[in-house]
Amino acid sequence: MHMRSVKDEMRANLVSMMERGQEIFPGIVGYEESVTPQIVNAVLSRHNFILLGLRGQAKSRILRALTTLLDDEIPVLAGSEVNDNPFAPISKFGRQLLDECGDAAPIEWLPPHRRYVEKLATPDVTIADVIGDVDPIKAARGGHILSDELTIHYGLLPRSNRGIFAINELPDLAGKIQVGLFNIMQEGDVQIKGYPIRLSLDVMLVFSANPEDYTARGKIITPLKDRIGSEIKTHYPPTLEHGITITEGEAWTDRDTEALDVPRFIKEIIEGIAFAAREDKRIDRRSGVSQRLPISMLENAISNAEQRSLGSKEKHIVPRLSDVYSALPAMTGKIELEYEGELHGSDRIGAELVRNAAGAVFDQYVGQIDCDEVVSWFDEGGALKISPMERSDLCLKGFSAIPGLLNVVEKTKLAPQKDPATLVAGCELVLEGLVAHKRISRSSELGYSRMRAPGGYKHGSGGIDPQLFQ
Repeated sequence: MHMRSVKDEMRANLVSMMERGQEIFPGIVGYEESVTPQIVNAVLSRHNFILLGLRGQAKSRILRALTTLLDDEIPVLAGSEVNDNPFAPISKFGRQLLDECGDAAPIEWLPPHRRYVEKLATPDVTIADVIGDVDPIKAARGGHILSDELTIHYGLLPRSNRGIFAINELPDLAGKIQVGLFNIMQEGDVQIKGYPIRLSLDVMLVFSANPEDYTARGKIITPLKDRIGSEIKTHYPPTLEHGITITEGEAWTDRDTEALDVPRFIKEIIEGIAFAAREDKRIDRRSGVSQRLPISMLENAISNAEQRSLGSKEKHIVPRLSDVYSALPAMTGKIELEYEGELHGSDRIGAELVRNAAGAVFDQYVGQIDCDEVVSWFDEGGALKISPMERSDLCLKGFSAIPGLLNVVEKTKLAPQKDPATLVAGCELVLEGLVAHKRISRSSELGYSRMRAPGGYKHGSGGIDPQLFQ
């Protein structure tokens, strides 16, 4: 019988998918022209590979998606710790089972998800965890000497035989374990407690790491780096649209109600916050700003709107900009600050990012629409303070007192439904956009009021590249 390795199996299935025009990694957005072609090349080349990228760039998700390239099921000898092939077992247990039972040896069928083994590398991971160790209890129960192969308790790597073994944050592995890995990759032999064992493991090895650690100055040993076939760099969403698509797919928005309506501009603001944070000099770029930030913020903003509707008995749930501000706790724990950022504090920086993102989205929707009438009302001493938990109809009455505000909203695409909840959300964006461009002011004491400090309107000063909206 012809036997093929797991890398040949993945290659053949990938070729078949490409010939049928099938999508390779469904649900992975923004990598179609960058990362995915490089992974395809690595699999076609039968390479072990590593994904290099900052946190929240779907590295682990991609590695887990590799199981879609495996066969629906494969036969293994029943009871084998290392998924022994019934036709060519590599363990002593498997060989003895075949000698005793021959063609009657029991087998079981292994699905793809049981052929994927993942380990998060931490400094306390041991050789026993990854490769294996002698088990004295096993020796005593079986009456074996300690040097007998049957006394070995296999680690994760041998147990992933005929499958995929993934290690996240590879450089965090201790040096001696990295040495053990490249020895297996190169020679296929293992030493456990000084006892040499030759295991012809059939494994696809895949890794992930932060680029900062995967360098000569980092914690990766050069011989292991040399034995990894392909080095593939991941990245954050290239455009706002890609980011919104990812966030929509990952965020929990199914709140068991048909009354929820998240305005498009709210999604753009939340995604814009992540884009702005990745460029902010006060935030550590080496740590990155995970895609989990906009996902968590969207979920939190929706929850705040849901809380308001439950308290006010309002049926239509529409998140507003004030709900985005209420979602700051979902942001501050996901950004690592530089020294300058520590001086300002994460709450202040988070509020600035929200305001700047609102200013950028204001430019996209309001653009050159004349807001002078709105600004004049505030310049003449007008002020408006509205509770974030106030009902939409009452908020709309307050916003209606500002001359020209509803006209501005109606001239844009901010409130196509013209219902109170959506109109209020649109009004909040217009006012926050004017705050971002320093035409009016906002404070916790007075709410929206006239601009006291010197400053003026500067179109496009929201801190986000307008091309991201294209």
